[in-house]
Amino acid sequence: MTTMYAALLRGINVGGSRKVPMADLRALMESLGLDDVRTYLQSGQAVFSSGHGDEASLAARLADGIERHFGFGVDVIVRDHAYLRAVADACPFPAAELEPRQLHVTYFSEPVTPGRFGQIDQAAFLPEEFRLGDRALYLYAPNGLGRSKLAEQLAKPRVTRGLTATTRNWNTVLKLAELTAPAG
Repeated sequence: MTTMYAALLRGINVGGSRKVPMADLRALMESLGLDDVRTYLQSGQAVFSSGHGDEASLAARLADGIERHFGFGVDVIVRDHAYLRAVADACPFPAAELEPRQLHVTYFSEPVTPGRFGQIDQAAFLPEEFRLGDRALYLYAPNGLGRSKLAEQLAKPRVTRGLTATTRNWNTVLKLAELTAPAG
């Protein structure tokens, strides 16, 4: 049985560095034995199907392939459709009432606990807020991610140490759940 997955690549095609053309990424993924490969936007999302492997082994295989092909390392998180749909459905903020640029999800490679974020005084950043989910953090940033002071704090090495973390806007969160949905 095959499962649909999304691969989230961290930090590619940003500011002219670490270029990964999407056509090249698709070809690489197909050469690794992944099926039904499609990319979404230029910022590091691909969907694919595979009948063998788990999320961690698929992510490692893809990261290794990218490093060999492109010559630089890229952190990769792979998640299946059920997880992506559950993250979208569990949003603690009123997503339908917000502009997509105001709502983001940071996906983590491992589960996170509230203690990891204990040094952040959430009240100091209001109206910005965050909530934790299953290997995910939901961020409400009313003025967008680029202006978010809370996002800066959440991305500090003392907070993310030992994790792969990559953030997507709400439109992308929903699109990845849609693109990985079973056909029919």
